[in-house]
Amino acid sequence: MSEESIGAPAVRIRPLPLRGVLKVGKAADIWHKAALSAPIAFGVPALVLLALGRLDLALYTSAGSLCALYAHGEPYASRARFMAVMVLGMVASVGIALVTAASTDSAAIRVAVAALLAAAHKALCDAARTGPPGGLILTFIAASCLFVPGARLSDVPFHLALGLAGGAVAWLVVMAPGLVRPDGPERTAVARALEAASRLAGAGPDGAARARHDAAAAINAAWHTLLRSGARTAGRAADRRRLERLLVHAGTVVAGTPDDPDRLAGWAADLRRNRPVPDAPGRPGEDGELAGIAADRAAAAPRGVRGVLGALRPGSPLLPVAARVAVGAALAGWASMALGVGRPYWAVVTAAAVFQANITLSWSRGLQRAFGNLAGLALFTALLPVSRAGGAALVAAVMLLQFCTEATMARNYWLGSVFVTPMALLMVELAALQPAGRLAAERWLDTCVGVAAGLLSCALVTNRRAGGRVGAALDRLDAATAAARELGAGAADPARAARARERLASALVDVRDAADVASGEWWQRALPAERVERAEREGHRALAGLAPGRVPASRAA
Repeated sequence: MSEESIGAPAVRIRPLPLRGVLKVGKAADIWHKAALSAPIAFGVPALVLLALGRLDLALYTSAGSLCALYAHGEPYASRARFMAVMVLGMVASVGIALVTAASTDSAAIRVAVAALLAAAHKALCDAARTGPPGGLILTFIAASCLFVPGARLSDVPFHLALGLAGGAVAWLVVMAPGLVRPDGPERTAVARALEAASRLAGAGPDGAARARHDAAAAINAAWHTLLRSGARTAGRAADRRRLERLLVHAGTVVAGTPDDPDRLAGWAADLRRNRPVPDAPGRPGEDGELAGIAADRAAAAPRGVRGVLGALRPGSPLLPVAARVAVGAALAGWASMALGVGRPYWAVVTAAAVFQANITLSWSRGLQRAFGNLAGLALFTALLPVSRAGGAALVAAVMLLQFCTEATMARNYWLGSVFVTPMALLMVELAALQPAGRLAAERWLDTCVGVAAGLLSCALVTNRRAGGRVGAALDRLDAATAAARELGAGAADPARAARARERLASALVDVRDAADVASGEWWQRALPAERVERAEREGHRALAGLAPGRVPASRAA
């Protein structure tokens, strides 16, 4: 479907919001996992280097140790592979940065390499759906290494080995909880789906549409988690089947089957508290339903290299975002150089942090980043006397700030930035101390330049493909709706009905997500709002017709 067929020819500029940008929300349900893992993974190698009198090398071990921020929602079978890939990707980025730093004294060239790496990190992490913090951590470490003073080619292999050592510690730290609770990620994902279904079951007419979308999205995410859980013992296979049945039960709530919100919330609480997996009421033919749903989900969500390449195919909406990152990061770095900053890595990182799925979200993130960074620089200035009291104090300050960052980041990005800013700057101080006044002044300047360049890049590099994504998602929803109606009108068996129900629910989630992204673009053709609303309404009606226990139309007649 062409872009013109889904939108009006007129192009309009959408207003950028200010209300609610700094509002503090709730903490993430598993915030403590990353908040504890990151300081431990950083602290172990840093304390070893401190004992050896080589704390200046901690920047390189921290490259690997920061990978402990990732994969906490992944099942342990896929987490092991995911973490290995993240560590290798981090080390590869550091290698490119160090070789560039050792090969040229041109700050302009280093900025260009940092910008290209930032774009690659953004595109690959978005395509692989790594989740927060995405490619920003890789960009921060690579940009920092690009401006490490005195880089030499002969030191690169040793520094990369240190990065691998830090990555090995991060891998062990992130995998360790699996010894105590091997199915913890699966339980958490299904608990989220049940909690969302409970909110939907108790929602009033005004909030039902949003609650239904949230529940369907949580169920989608839980299915993806279960499909990545790998091989299971006989006992875990039985628990896995019960988890799948709980998800199917939550899916019937999305389809319109009434349920008790308290019962759904109680099942979720049992999962979170590591009690025996609840055994939801079964139905005839449910085994066929589960097998069909699992097969459909696995076919629809390819993982690994094939999935990443598919997400980055020509025409992908991720490519304009990557172009924005490259342009904005380069502009920020070069502008910072022009203003006299000798090591403009922080301007590059700030610009890269601004970019989100659309310009409205990027605008909000830019404001949050600016506010949080400036407050964080004030905290950094206050912490300088403590951090320079000795190596042990510096390591302790970084570990404490890492914990505070993960404890607050999900509440609002600006609040997390208050702690991540001094943490990042102190980590760079591990390699070589700099004059405190000059360091703080340059970072203040870099923050302002980075935010301005990032937002300018969002305005210059438009993402017209966001509208095309809405059209494609609507086509898939129309096809799923038609298939659901055909099944609902006849004596469909439960397995086919369940598979059609899941496909339709997934298509509804895709349309809403695509519309939300496209509606946030500043310079965008008018979206087919009426068609979206009509397609969603008809899709939900068809979904209700497939709810278990409903009488097919032909039988009712």
